[in-house]
Amino acid sequence: MYDMGMCEDIVNIDVSDAVIRQMQERSRSRRPKMSYVLMDMLQMDFPDAQFQVVLDKGTLDAILTDEEEATLAKVDKMFAEISRVLQVGGRYLCVSLAQAHVLKKAVEYFSQEGWVVRVHQVASSGDKQQFVLPVFVYVMTKFRKIPGSAPQILEICPEEQDKPMRVESAERLVAAVKDRQHYALLCSQLSKTPCGEQVSLDLCDKESGKPRYTLHVVDSPSVKPSRDNHFAIFIIPQGRETEWLFGMEEGRRQLAASAGFRRLVTVALHREQHYEGMAGIQAELSGKVMELAPPGLPAWQQVPFLSVGGDIGVRTVQHRDTSPLSGEYVVEDVKGDGSCYFRRLIFLHNRNVVQSEARLLAPMPPPGQKKRRKDKKKPSPAEPPAAIDKSYLCCEHHKAMVAGLCLLGGPNPLPGSPLAVLVVGLGGGSLPLFIHDYFSQAHVAVVEIDPSMLEVSTRWFGFFQGDRMRVHISDGLDYVAKLAAEAPAQYDAIMFDVDSKDLTVGMSCPPPAFVEKPFLQKVKTILKPEGVFVLNLVCRDARLKESVLATLREVFPLLYARRIEGEVNEILFCQPSPEGQRDPRELGARAQALEGALRQPGRPWDSSYVLADMLQAVKIL
Repeated sequence: MYDMGMCEDIVNIDVSDAVIRQMQERSRSRRPKMSYVLMDMLQMDFPDAQFQVVLDKGTLDAILTDEEEATLAKVDKMFAEISRVLQVGGRYLCVSLAQAHVLKKAVEYFSQEGWVVRVHQVASSGDKQQFVLPVFVYVMTKFRKIPGSAPQILEICPEEQDKPMRVESAERLVAAVKDRQHYALLCSQLSKTPCGEQVSLDLCDKESGKPRYTLHVVDSPSVKPSRDNHFAIFIIPQGRETEWLFGMEEGRRQLAASAGFRRLVTVALHREQHYEGMAGIQAELSGKVMELAPPGLPAWQQVPFLSVGGDIGVRTVQHRDTSPLSGEYVVEDVKGDGSCYFRRLIFLHNRNVVQSEARLLAPMPPPGQKKRRKDKKKPSPAEPPAAIDKSYLCCEHHKAMVAGLCLLGGPNPLPGSPLAVLVVGLGGGSLPLFIHDYFSQAHVAVVEIDPSMLEVSTRWFGFFQGDRMRVHISDGLDYVAKLAAEAPAQYDAIMFDVDSKDLTVGMSCPPPAFVEKPFLQKVKTILKPEGVFVLNLVCRDARLKESVLATLREVFPLLYARRIEGEVNEILFCQPSPEGQRDPRELGARAQALEGALRQPGRPWDSSYVLADMLQAVKIL
């Protein structure tokens, strides 16, 4: 500071006589106005309010090594002396590595004294320095203490920002610093060695502090190194982050390998944020993602930004609300591959899972009006269409559940045959709608615990009730128990597609109570002897899954399983009698016959529905 001409009236103190003599000798001719004084900072000889700035270069870190009573008393004495010798409006600047207990002590002491507290990050692990952890400076500005409870002013100023951010508590300030320390450690590790497991992190919006980008770092050691394949960034189009290729660890690993890069960082965009196209995202992320570069990346290497189709996709939030039972949820329209749009229901407590999905129909031109020629210029993202394509089942597990109707007794289950179906779990209503529309004699009862979902499915997903379709707002457990007591053996098919609100259990569908033996026995009671119980099981806990399967086998003698490729879902087909057992080839033939019957003239049918494929892959448990 002296040599740069910033300030010459500088007093340096230390408790070591040798250090003072050494520094006096070194500065005598070069810095004649700067003084060195032998003095203990816990008991300084200076008069009150002598200084405008007190600069601490790591002394607090050196003293506050633990939280013993004697150590804390010494720190309190140090802070009291700093406060005494500082003028009102003066600043205490403390250079620190900001260990949690050190930062917490300093923030709590000075904020309670009515001072303004700001923490600056001044150096990160990416700088050419000897520290892995970032360096911080606490800036404590002295104000006269106001009697009563004055509001605390706590701020953090990250390295990449000029504008400080206000935080509401000392705990939140400590947490914000801790996030930056963890990020620095992560960058340091990634710069030295490939990561064995995928690393994920959120980058937050500067203004709101909410997550703006979610990054996954994927290394592919099997990819042979070449001149240009060290590192790339992949921007996941909006609305497609839930797809297997982007949303699952194995999918991202496959994506990285097929892209041919040794390290790929996938970037998911959050629905609450606004983005200015691919160029804007690239400008915003370029500096930050380079901190995640792999070891040995040449300085001249350009890092490509990749995406599907070269754009960031389209996401339009149509509706947002909160249900007392399901929590906060959104209905949004997203653009899929090509020109297709899809409407999705997302529960935000589990934002990476699509709860319900429906394809939207492209609007048709009025009769006699020709389609306009395509403009040669690249079109801007259009508003998605509003009509629901009720003939299309987006979810693979719904296709498998429909195919399971082939297990019903009789030569072949024809769409025109009388059918009583119970569906527990409404969601967007696409499964019961499809059964209602394609099985003309089916009577469908739907049980849904959350009345908000009936409103959402009706308003946004084209669901309706009529003579053959009724919704009962009730807990599925209570509804089945009541039916078992009053009206046994009345359903040809029972389908469970119920999500669990408890994310601490390793099974997200159904809730554990739905697969307990006493309840499953009630399900069997209301099922006809030749009927089928179809269960959508989503379970990541191997032991819990085996326990569920064992319980199902105790109740239902005949059990088939169909794993949905690329997803955790497994569809279980359960029958009350072992006499109806069929091998997968026979099931495939029955499914093919059913599909042929469903393909009626004048009725839309999607070519991706190959019901025979759904059942030829089942295994008997």
